[in-house]
Amino acid sequence: MAKIGFYTCFALAAFAFNSLLCRLALKTDEIDAVSFTMIRLVSGAATLIAINWFFGRKESLKSGNWPSTIFLFVYAICFSFAYVSLTTGTGALILFGSVQLAMIAIALFRGERPGILEWIGLAVALAGLIYLVSPGLTSPPLFSSSLMAMAGISWGFYTIRGKGSSAPLADTTGNFVRSVPLIILTSLPFLLEIHLSTRGIFLAILSGAIASGIGYTVWYAVLKYHTATRAAVLQLTVPVLAAASGVIFLSETLTARILMAAALTLGGIALTIFGRNPTFTKI
Repeated sequence: MAKIGFYTCFALAAFAFNSLLCRLALKTDEIDAVSFTMIRLVSGAATLIAINWFFGRKESLKSGNWPSTIFLFVYAICFSFAYVSLTTGTGALILFGSVQLAMIAIALFRGERPGILEWIGLAVALAGLIYLVSPGLTSPPLFSSSLMAMAGISWGFYTIRGKGSSAPLADTTGNFVRSVPLIILTSLPFLLEIHLSTRGIFLAILSGAIASGIGYTVWYAVLKYHTATRAAVLQLTVPVLAAASGVIFLSETLTARILMAAALTLGGIALTIFGRNPTFTKI
């Protein structure tokens, strides 16, 4: 059990680390958003290929599918462009709040019928996100917030699609590999805006290889030891970790708006998760 706890903490820290690395690179203009995404996806694909080959699973390049790849790509590109303007904690809160809300919405679309506590939780969580981005002196930029919400929704769909995979590691590898030509094509209109630095490239590689490639692999490995409810609740710690890392490493400020929005959003989602009936928890 100690190993499971350690690996779980590592995966959650990797998710928060992704937010920190991206914001760190883009805040200081070490690299542009498109280049960061390209290096992240390429290094993530290379790392996952190496992991698969290490375990003798060379069929991974033929795994995956285009719908999941598109969701992964949309998540990655929107994530990078959103962090040009968003703080680490704010971005992570919008991201993971949107992920959970998207997954719950998918369950509703599939015919699940939530109880009163779940409806209350959904309303509270949505109110938290709306409050966060509502006009005000301390509100985050609406366009960047919308991009991060789109990243979260895409990651939610990507996660749901991955739950039916019999070989999640191989499929993740295939999806990362397929995403490389998409980001190359996307970069063409931004060629004149591309700028790189050694530090920016290094941060992007860390994000792709460690926080994404290894982080996602470890998370998939430990998911079977957690119930769906516990896994969802554990992910609610990521915005907290990301916000704390932003304060420590980037000297970001936690405003009253962010703290209130975090309490509403994370509390509402937690209420929804705990209020689910046994059938609803098996999304």
